[in-house]
Amino acid sequence: MSDLPALPVTFRPGVTRAVLLSAGTAIFAVIAVVAVLLEQLTPGERLSFVFTGALLFGVLAMLARPKVVADERGVTVVNIASRRRLAWPEILQVNLRPGDPWVFLDLSDGTSLPVLGIQPGIARQRALTDARALRALVDAGTAEDPERSQGEPRG
Repeated sequence: MSDLPALPVTFRPGVTRAVLLSAGTAIFAVIAVVAVLLEQLTPGERLSFVFTGALLFGVLAMLARPKVVADERGVTVVNIASRRRLAWPEILQVNLRPGDPWVFLDLSDGTSLPVLGIQPGIARQRALTDARALRALVDAGTAEDPERSQGEPRG
């Protein structure tokens, strides 16, 4: 399987991340400059302006957080407010169907986990390539687990 990316590999929505962090930086800078230029503001009001700009930047930075990190032992899925570590055998299938906002992982416990680190919103072709690479890594990780390859069927 020479098509597999070298491990460890990180998948993240690069364009979306760049847009969110750039917008956050610009918003913070504009609000901070306004706070400095408005002479009638008290120091407390200026501080509240800067705090509001920092808060907005923080929200946009959280939205830029999602990623998927695959290594020899499994996958770490980092979404907006959560992080989950999965061993290769826990992942049954990688899904990215037309119209899906991001990849979903079908897990061995019967649940499905959204993976916001691979999303076709702005960069659809990149998301498809990343989803295929993750699927190939899951298949390779499954092939190395003898219990899994003989056991459950793959949907």
